[in-house]
Amino acid sequence: MLVPFAGPGAGEGPLTWGQAQCWRAMVETRSSLAMGAVMVAPPGRTPEDYARTLSFWMSRYAALRTRLRLGPEPVQVVAGAGTAELRVVDSADPGRTADELLAGWKSTPFDYEREWPVRLAVVTRGGAVTHAVMVICHLAADTASVEVMNRELLDPDRGPYAAPQPLELAARQAGPAARRQSAASLRFWEAQLRAVPARRFPAPVDRPGARYRRLVRDSPALHGSTGGADPGAALLGAFALAVRDVLGGGPLVARVIVGNRFRPGLADVVAPLPQNGLCVLDVTGADRAEATRRAARATMAASKHAYYSPDDWQALLDRVDVERGEHVDLGLLWNDRRTRFGGPAAAARRPDREEAMDFFNERLMVHVEDVPGTVRISAEVDTRHLAAADVWAVLDRMESGHCP
Repeated sequence: MLVPFAGPGAGEGPLTWGQAQCWRAMVETRSSLAMGAVMVAPPGRTPEDYARTLSFWMSRYAALRTRLRLGPEPVQVVAGAGTAELRVVDSADPGRTADELLAGWKSTPFDYEREWPVRLAVVTRGGAVTHAVMVICHLAADTASVEVMNRELLDPDRGPYAAPQPLELAARQAGPAARRQSAASLRFWEAQLRAVPARRFPAPVDRPGARYRRLVRDSPALHGSTGGADPGAALLGAFALAVRDVLGGGPLVARVIVGNRFRPGLADVVAPLPQNGLCVLDVTGADRAEATRRAARATMAASKHAYYSPDDWQALLDRVDVERGEHVDLGLLWNDRRTRFGGPAAAARRPDREEAMDFFNERLMVHVEDVPGTVRISAEVDTRHLAAADVWAVLDRMESGHCP
């Protein structure tokens, strides 16, 4: 079905800081880093209902009607009007068809110059909609953006969209106030980079088997074990203690993903806002409670200084490496994806899972995710730098050493 749309803000300009960081990761991983889901349709929904939803989203959010003009520096081009496509697929096995469609769409990169950055389909059986499938290119939205889109879709009193659209945000980030914030953030980064040890991961080692691995653990033991402390700080502190006990070395040095929506006027932006903060967490001599306190202070400092020009950030890293005469390894990335806490612990623990990945552009990336009744930790690792067995040992230590 062809779905017309029209909205304000047509034009072109540079990427925002969040988009630029996202684009760098997309180029490195050769992926659109697409987000997506299969949704069971409420009874009585029709393809026309989903066409109206798609038209509403495309008209309201400029990020969804944005394509790129590629060159030495990508330019975002926002359309004022156009036509999107709602795919309608009839199937005798709609659940399976929806899952297959999601998998295919997520694994197929977007055509950034010709394709709108959102794909939407409905799966029907006998003409009745049973499932909807949506995939969004990460350059257009982050997880919080999707929450905004869904909340506003259901809000009968939403009013005009007041948050800055990406072109407006990019213009603000070129202004003096944002440039001052960027400079302050990078001064913090430079001070930390000059103080930390240069190497924290071992030299590359060839190991048998697939080089890139994903390890997944659901831990009811870690769920609700924070003793009233901030859960995010408690988990990061426990991870730092486990790394200290299993791998040794100096302070934990990690990039942490900061959503940046706490900044004035950015809560309802539909565009990727996360940037990396720098967290330096020394847990020498610390017990669990003290590690949690130190983690809270370190993550607060990282969040405060995670809003900056990615180009200036890269120039800083290159300059510090040259001046120190050694590479500062920032290959550990901590990503707390959770949006809610609490609830009863799971009655049973699911088995650990380990699988191969085709490609990975970090040394170690640890995700903490929303799963009812447990803490899910997904660790993606380049085994040339760290053995999968060592990562499992860190996760074991997080549970056995730092839970009641």
